[in-house]
Amino acid sequence: MDQVHLMSVFVAVGEEEGFAAAARRLDLSPAAVTRAIAALEEKLGVKLLLRTTRNVRLTEAGRRYLDDSRAILSSIEEANEAAAGVNSAPKGNLSVTSPVLFGKTFVMPGIVRYLKTYPEVEVSALFLDRVVNLVEEGIDVAVRIGHLPDSSLKALRVGQVRRVLCASPEYLAKHGVPRHPDDLLRHTIVAASGVTPRVEWKFGAADDPTTVRLRPRLTVTSNDAAIAAVVMGLGICRLLSYQVADELAAGRLKIVLADFEEAPWPVHLVHRESKFGASKVRNFIDLLAGELKAHPHLN
Repeated sequence: MDQVHLMSVFVAVGEEEGFAAAARRLDLSPAAVTRAIAALEEKLGVKLLLRTTRNVRLTEAGRRYLDDSRAILSSIEEANEAAAGVNSAPKGNLSVTSPVLFGKTFVMPGIVRYLKTYPEVEVSALFLDRVVNLVEEGIDVAVRIGHLPDSSLKALRVGQVRRVLCASPEYLAKHGVPRHPDDLLRHTIVAASGVTPRVEWKFGAADDPTTVRLRPRLTVTSNDAAIAAVVMGLGICRLLSYQVADELAAGRLKIVLADFEEAPWPVHLVHRESKFGASKVRNFIDLLAGELKAHPHLN
């Protein structure tokens, strides 16, 4: 059988975790799917799947081969698109991920303009405050805030943000303005992080940081909730500069301890390594990168 066909069937079985589901997805008979997997395992001389009466699981070799097959099939699709002409109109589904507030503020306007420009594209947007694995979750483009680990992904820097401490003018008028990080021990702290009894905030240069261990009065897992609390005058919170840009501009919040801030964090658009760039991805990155690089809150 054709190698590309065998890979396509295997990827469907691996992702659907079953032969019947893969057959429905590919519009094939279950028997044809079974024959394709058997032919592939015989060709490779290795067991890719462990089958029971209830489910199908990947072997260690199967997990590696699934990742490799996805990459190869993606490259074939993109190479076909490139051969058809780099100026061909983008089409198909584009998946994008970003932190929640960043996505709402900066990415969604770009997505809307992109969809209006390219009517044959559909976009799936995952706005989550966690790092999404592009390969495992099939994501085309991601926004990453912070320094990137070494990987096979391509990255385009589009701006930077700062970690800032802020409080309402009313709170500062009543409780005073901290002049040194140690002063925070005498203030009410709002933490936007995992729900833990203590947080550690670092200040200054990376090679000589000042660390203050604090016990928050309020800990929330939503940045929106933390912003609301400090706007209402509860205390001091640490957030990323873009998250509170509107509140700072309106005078609802003020930055404190600016002289002790860490170095800014870079913002990147990240996408999967590929020999050929699919036009749907290439055009979206071009559009969004241009908008982010020009945005005053990111530069």
